[in-house]
Amino acid sequence: MNEIIKRNSLKAWILAARPKTLAAAVIPVMIGSSLAYMDHTFHWLPALICALFACLMQIAANFINDLFDFLKGTDREDRLGPERACAQGWISPRSMKGGIIIILLLACFIGSTLLLFGGLKLIGIGILCVVFAFLYTTGPYPLSYNGWGDVLVLVFFGFVPVGGTYYVQSLTWTTDAAIASIVCGLIVDTLLVVNNYRDREADGESGKRTIIVRLGEPFGRYLYLWLGMIASGCCLWFLVDGHFYAAMLPQLYLVLHFKTWQNMVKIHSGRKLNSILGETSRNMLLFGLLLSLGMLLSC
Repeated sequence: MNEIIKRNSLKAWILAARPKTLAAAVIPVMIGSSLAYMDHTFHWLPALICALFACLMQIAANFINDLFDFLKGTDREDRLGPERACAQGWISPRSMKGGIIIILLLACFIGSTLLLFGGLKLIGIGILCVVFAFLYTTGPYPLSYNGWGDVLVLVFFGFVPVGGTYYVQSLTWTTDAAIASIVCGLIVDTLLVVNNYRDREADGESGKRTIIVRLGEPFGRYLYLWLGMIASGCCLWFLVDGHFYAAMLPQLYLVLHFKTWQNMVKIHSGRKLNSILGETSRNMLLFGLLLSLGMLLSC
């Protein structure tokens, strides 16, 4: 980025929040709410609160990763991905720590209102969201540095936001909610896989042992392909209860997913893989919209 960003400016904070990543926070809430609508239990207010909480937690996680990757020295000058605020000097580490505290407090305040809809049991889920936002990058055993990132995505972009959003509206848990959670987690994980596939060489040098670093480039290449295929295949479950559109509309995603995978294999390595990140974000959003629309049409 050639433009000079003023230190600790509003623009610096917006860039650090990485607004393009918020789609990964909104899509699970959208799917969970659409499932509630399909089951005739949709309520707009808890759905809105879930969306706000998810976005704030995504921003907090982005801030935490930005800060602690910088402190660990992972964000080096040869970084292939989007520039980070602390590494670029846009935001001071001290200010970033303050920003993390403020965003987390705001997220907890907004999220606490969900207790009115889902009960005190949600406190534990909220605490886990905050704790694992830190454990992903920090602590004596940072999970993202030891190959657990994909599992965390399945939990915190699948079961927690999809199932949680559905639960605060329906006050129950169903097999459909479990399937939708798995599907969403797998789709969002394609974003993480692209990041880790692009950074596999730098991660290996810096000691970040992602699953692709551990198992190699061919595994990462096919992991990306199979994540999308399995997610689409799982949607066929909805045919059991006659929800034709919820099962079949997401299959349209496979066309773009396969094309993006071909492009990724062709590029193979380097900064050009950032274009695959953009394509994957587009595909993920399309999948979320197709599944949500299918659920709305299946009610």
